[in-house]
Amino acid sequence: SLNRNEKVDYRCHLRCENQLNISSGFRFIHHDHFGFPYGAAHIMCPVPPSCESPAHIAITSAASEPKGTSFLWSELLMNTMFLEMFKILGVNRVVVYKTNCSMETQRALNYYAQTGFVEEVPWSLSEFLSVSDYWSPEHNPGVLHYFGQIPALNDCLYRHMYQAKYVAMHDIDELILPHWVDLLPLLEKNFGVDKCYQFENNVFPNNIVLPPSMPETKPPAQGCWKSVTGVNILEHLYQEPVNLRNVGKSFKIIVNPQAVFTTSVHGVLKSTNGCVWVNRTIARMYHTRFEATWFGLNML
Repeated sequence: SLNRNEKVDYRCHLRCENQLNISSGFRFIHHDHFGFPYGAAHIMCPVPPSCESPAHIAITSAASEPKGTSFLWSELLMNTMFLEMFKILGVNRVVVYKTNCSMETQRALNYYAQTGFVEEVPWSLSEFLSVSDYWSPEHNPGVLHYFGQIPALNDCLYRHMYQAKYVAMHDIDELILPHWVDLLPLLEKNFGVDKCYQFENNVFPNNIVLPPSMPETKPPAQGCWKSVTGVNILEHLYQEPVNLRNVGKSFKIIVNPQAVFTTSVHGVLKSTNGCVWVNRTIARMYHTRFEATWFGLNML
């Protein structure tokens, strides 16, 4: 993330076969910055012909002074339920961009990391910048949008560009649920393999336990979960009516990372072949809305 109004000269340090190559870097700041002074950015480094595959890359610029911290994330039950659901759906790996969390949540992340299912990326921009904990500067000013969410999404895109065939980009309280057993083969057949797939958002508020007219749908009591911190997503079956005016604004995506250059919170900013909407009868996103410290999630 870079200050949009700050002029900085960047130096690229590339290590290749015990040789250090130093060159000037140049920046590109994404236009999707929501009006914040800082925005997600790419710093491009020219790679010399003798150094096609650098072992290490460092970029130097003016240092930032450490600043404040954020609230602790402690939604252990909801986190665990979503992670287990991802396993059922066939996800190979979950990449968590973590601002911070409680000790009990960290223990759970450690367990999943040991099994190879979770990759944890510490996302501590709040130690260096006064990041906002909201999506709009009017609600919480800061200098960067929502804990640096957009830089995290782009970091994940490039980090796994040649490691994953598909990457799903959404938050920990969201789930893209297929209504077909083999979702991705179906989408490949209908739209092609080099697309970005967009999924409609469906909100299930966590302050409404059950719809009054459907008491028979209540899941059986889970006594062993009562002492676990967090929301039981199986109890929140009431869906807010779909706001047709917001369908095109609030959605999340699954992408072929090699077909995308820059991405944002809802959709991509630049890609090779654009995006397509997935019909809600095939798959849709389920959002058990929970407002708290951002805990980014990307699935491979």
